[in-house]
Order: sequence, then structure tokens, then C-alpha cells
Amino acid sequence: MNAVFNLLHLGAENCVTGSCHLLQANGLTIMVDCGLVQGGDAENPIASWSVKPAEIDYLFLTHAHIDHIGRVPELIQEGFRGEIICSHPTKSLLYPMLGDAMKFSGMPEQAVGSIEKAIDDLSWGFEFGENFDLEKGIQFKMGRAGHILGSSFIRFQNQRSGWSVLFSGDLGAADTPILRDPETPDTSDLVVMESTYGDRLHEPRDQRIRQLGGILTRALADNGKVFIPAFSLGRTQELIYEMDRIFSDPTYQEMFPDLQGEQRPPVFVDSPLGLEITKIYSSLSEYWDKEARDLKERGDHPIDFEGLYAVENHRDHLKLCDAKGPAIILAGSGMCTGGRIINHLKKGIDHPKNDILFVGYQAAGTPGRAIQRHSHRPDGYVDLDGERKTIKASVHTLSGYSAHADQKGLADWIASMPEKPGSVKLVHGEEGARVALADALEKRGYTVH
Repeated sequence: MNAVFNLLHLGAENCVTGSCHLLQANGLTIMVDCGLVQGGDAENPIASWSVKPAEIDYLFLTHAHIDHIGRVPELIQEGFRGEIICSHPTKSLLYPMLGDAMKFSGMPEQAVGSIEKAIDDLSWGFEFGENFDLEKGIQFKMGRAGHILGSSFIRFQNQRSGWSVLFSGDLGAADTPILRDPETPDTSDLVVMESTYGDRLHEPRDQRIRQLGGILTRALADNGKVFIPAFSLGRTQELIYEMDRIFSDPTYQEMFPDLQGEQRPPVFVDSPLGLEITKIYSSLSEYWDKEARDLKERGDHPIDFEGLYAVENHRDHLKLCDAKGPAIILAGSGMCTGGRIINHLKKGIDHPKNDILFVGYQAAGTPGRAIQRHSHRPDGYVDLDGERKTIKASVHTLSGYSAHADQKGLADWIASMPEKPGSVKLVHGEEGARVALADALEKRGYTVH
């Protein structure tokens, strides 16, 4: 690494989840993200790190997804007492996201309370698009990444040498509901860039809504249920927004008549965390894009509509599991690794009149990936909570709903820099995605590690 910045990748260098990077310069130790691994990705134990948590001066968080923030409680338990820096929306989302994760960790209640207080005491929200002096000649600036509300890319510059490094965080696609498009980054000497979908191209947004409406129309024709495993943060709100468009926009009303009026299926958000996050999204409308703000000003709240129901307690969740269709059910977790979606799938995955709709990345080793891979086999099955279930429900995947930019989006984002960066380091991607994106960038004249 450059003599003025020492960079060490502690997580997600060669896989998708568990993002964690360590930056050292001018006597400062800065960590960027501290996430949990998911699926079959390998975790790097804190005890094996080259620095102790107590020696870390600052923790920067690009956004509030668990694979970027999930190890923050462990970091604090192991002695971290530095400052946590992120955008204002991310700070608002930290408490519910980490509080929910700690509930399922087996951590004693007293320890949970202590860590929640420490997170609140240590964390600070900053605005996008402004340069801030950290200390010892290090300056940082955050830009909107368009992945989820509050997501950012972060650029650090050493004022003593002028050398700079930019962490992309997770980059979103342009024209994503509710979110402003990813902003143009400043030129940097090194760009550490995600590559989740470096080998794929997504459908355009208008085509995606048409596909969603078409799948829902066909799936509900036999009065079955549509199960949508959805991340509580980001994907749930985006899906609510898109369904609101299908149900209220005249163009889509005409296009999908079987989803209108008395035929409109009820939509259930069966996720306590998803409901809490949706309320936070509603309270942060100043960070929405213009389209969403305009809809709200006209009296059409973009993440609420008639026929949208909240399933808040476990009793109602069990009733919904036993209820007959038609119904659209959004539930976590997004990769089917736990949460209420498991009960729904255990009840309904072996019924051919039901449908499962994946709208997000399914990591290797997760039940979601297994369902995608084995659903087309006559004897395809998946293990859910130790129970082997035959997959008879129809399975669909809409890649256009990914919160990650595709290969073109990633390449266009870095190409929007005023000048080419000195080099690009690809992280946060499976090998095939990294190789494909590296090839695409090298053809455009970039130096890629």
C-alpha cells in the first residue's frame, strides 16, 4: 500500500458479506465498516486482527445493513471506544438494526442495554457533500451511494501528502424508488469498490415494475400466496413503493386490471423490524428523491396505501401463516436465514399454488440460494429449521430489484470521476463477479487489483 496510507482488508475482500477495512495514516487508525458474514463466507476473528479494537480511533459506517455494521456490538465489547461516524439517516437506523440483531444473538439483556448506550454515545451523523477535517491532517467527505437511505461512499485525503482513497460502500442503481441517484465521486488515487453484481446487468425500472405486476397477476390467479423474502431495510420500503404505483398509477391500473378494486390482494408486512424501519423512512422524507417527495406533497404517500397491513405480533403472524390466499406477504430475512419468512415457507413452500419471489442477492450457503438453485428439479428441496421441505411452489427472481448497481452502473459510476483514479481495488463480490468487472474496467483503461 502507499507509504502515506496503510490499508488492510479484514472482511469481504474475496466474498460479498462481512465488510471491514482498516486504514492507517498519520498515526490514526480508521476502520471502514464492521459487518457480519452471512451464508458460507468466512469470518475473520477479531483476536486475529493486527490491531486491537481499543486502538481504533474512528469507525466509519457506509450504511446500516448488517453485513456492514453487524459486528459493531462485538467491537465495543472488545474495547472499542473511538467515534462512530456516518450519515444522519444511517445514525437513525443504527439503533433498530443493531438492537434487532442483538436480540437474536443470545446476548444478556444488561449487555444489550450497555452496548446500545455506547453506540448512542459514540455515534455522530454528518451531512453529505461537505469536507470535514478529522485530525492529524486527515480529511473526509461522504457522498450519496444510492443503495439504501443514508448509504454513502467515503473519501479520505491525507492533507500532508495529498494522497486519497475512496471507499464505495455499496452502490445502488440509478432511478431507485425513494433514493437519490448515486452522486459523482471526486477523483482519488485509490478506489476500493464493491463488485457484487460485477458480472450482471439489471432490467430497467419500468420493465421491473411490469415484471412485478405480471408475476403477481399470474401468481394470484389461483388464489395462492406470494411470499417475498425481503430485507427489512431498503427492499421492504422499495417494494411497498412499487406496489403503491401498481395500485394507484393510472398507467399500471390499466395494465394490471386483475390487481385493482375488489380483486386487489391484501399486502402484509410481516416483519416488526421492517415496520419500524418503514416508519423511520417516513420520518426522513427530506432525504427522499424528488419523485417520492412530489407524491407525498400531492397526498399520495409513497410507502403507504389502502390494503397494506402491518403484522406486529406473533399471534397475528401465526394466524397469517394458516390463512388462505390470495395474499402478498413481505417478511424477513431476505436470504431466508431466519425470521418470520421461515414459518411461511415451512407452511407453503410445498404447495404448487403458492409462489416465492426473490428480489435481492442470495449469498452462497443460505436457504434462499438453495431454493433458487434447486427449485427447477422435480425432487428439489431445502432445509428450513432442520426440516426438509420439497419445493413445489413456483420460484421467481427479479434481479432488477437489487439494491446494488450492475456492471454497467459500477463502471459508469467510476467513469463519472473528473479523472481516472490511480487504481481500483475490487472487493465485496464473488470471484466470478470480480473477474468480470475487472475485465470490463481494464477494457476502459483502468488499473485494477
